[in-house]
Amino acid sequence: MTDNRNSAAHFFPDIFPPRRIRVLGAGRFGNLAVQRIKPRFPDALLTVCDRDPVRVAQISGELGVAAEVGECISSIGKAEPDDDLWFIPSVPVHVGFEWVLSELERRGSVHRLAVPEGVDRQVPNALRVASGAVYASFATFLCPDCCNEPEEICTHTGKKRPGNLYDVLGGVRVPGFEALVLRSWQLAPGVGGYPGRSLRQLAARIGAGPGAWLVATSCRCHAVINALEWSGS
Repeated sequence: MTDNRNSAAHFFPDIFPPRRIRVLGAGRFGNLAVQRIKPRFPDALLTVCDRDPVRVAQISGELGVAAEVGECISSIGKAEPDDDLWFIPSVPVHVGFEWVLSELERRGSVHRLAVPEGVDRQVPNALRVASGAVYASFATFLCPDCCNEPEEICTHTGKKRPGNLYDVLGGVRVPGFEALVLRSWQLAPGVGGYPGRSLRQLAARIGAGPGAWLVATSCRCHAVINALEWSGS
C-alpha cells in the first residue's frame, strides 16, 4: 500500500461535487478553466479573480472578482474550515505555498528557503529556478492542455503511467526537512484544483511543528516544490 501520510488532501469524495469554485487568474488558462468547468458543474457558483477587471468580465461576466493575485490568495483563508469552496490556480504563482507562507506570517516567524539540492535527484525531471523552487514532472514533452489525467495510461504516449507524482513527493527524504504535499485534483480535462480546507490543513500541520518544511503542490504528473522554515509563534 502506498504511504500517503505526508499528503495533505486525500478527502476528495467527502466534498464533491464542488458547490463553489474560484478560478485564480483570468488569462489563457483561467479562460480554459472557466469554459471547461461550467458545463461539468453547472450548479456551482463560479467566480474568477484577477487584477484586470476587463479580462475578468470577458470570461465570467458579473461573477468576476477584480483583485490583485495577492488579495486573491489571502481571501482563501477567510472561509470557514467546513466550507466547500474550491480553488483553481491559473496564475504563475505557487498559490498553496504562498498562502501558507502568508498565513504563518500572521502567527509568528517564517522564512522562505531555497529547496535543498537533495530533492532534485529524488524527483523526475527536476527543474530548479532562480527563486529556489523546483519543478518536477514525469513528462519530457509538452502535455496536451486537455489531458484528463487517467489513472493508468498517459494520454500522450499511450503507455502505462509511471505512478503518481504526489506519492513520489510524499516519500522525499532530506535531512532536516519534512515534506508535505497538497494534491491537485482533476476537476475537468486540464483543470486541477483543491478545496480551501486542504490549505488550512497544510498550514495547521506546519504551524504545529517548528522546523524546515518542503511544501509541494502536485497532480499525478506535475509538481512545484518550495521550502520554508517556521520558527513558531
